[in-house]
Amino acid sequence: MKQVKPLELFKQVLKTGLPKQRRLLGLDVGCKYIGLAVSDPQNKIASPVDVLERKKGNVDDMAKDFQTLISQFSLGGFVVGYPFNLQGQSTLDAVQVKLFVENLRKTGKLDGISYTYWDENYTSKCVEALLEPLDLHPFVVKTMMDKFAAVGILQGYLDNMNRNLNSENFEE
Repeated sequence: MKQVKPLELFKQVLKTGLPKQRRLLGLDVGCKYIGLAVSDPQNKIASPVDVLERKKGNVDDMAKDFQTLISQFSLGGFVVGYPFNLQGQSTLDAVQVKLFVENLRKTGKLDGISYTYWDENYTSKCVEALLEPLDLHPFVVKTMMDKFAAVGILQGYLDNMNRNLNSENFEE
C-alpha cells in the first residue's frame, strides 16, 4: 500500500488506456467496525457496501477481505476517513486510523494499491441525524451508520476531486 495525495489518487484511477476504469473504496475506520462504500464505475457516486468487524489479530483476514473487494469491484484505491479536529490537527482517533492502515500495509497483501486520507468530520453525526427518526434497532443503526459514514467520506472526496478536475480542464 502506498499513500498518495488525494488528487493524485483520483488521477490514477481515471487513467485512460486501462482495460477497465478502476473504482474507489471509502473506509470509515472505527474501534469495532469499518464501514465500506464503493464508487460507481465513473467515480461520481458513492454507495454503501458492507461493514467489516475489527478484532485484534485479524488484520491478515481483513487484508484478504480487501483483496476480495479489490477483485470484485475493480478497485484502484482506498479513501480512508481521517478525523481531523476543527483546527485541522490530528486527534487520538486519527492515530488509531493510521495504526490500522499501517498494520494493513505491513501484511504485504495489498501492495500495488494506493490510498489517501480524507477529512471525515461530522459524517457519522449527519448519518445519525438522518436515522434517528426511523426508530430502528440499535444494532441496525450502528451498521447503517458505519456504512453511510463511509458513503459520506467517499462522496465528499468524489465531489471535491471531480470539481478540481473540471476546473483544471476548464483552465487548459
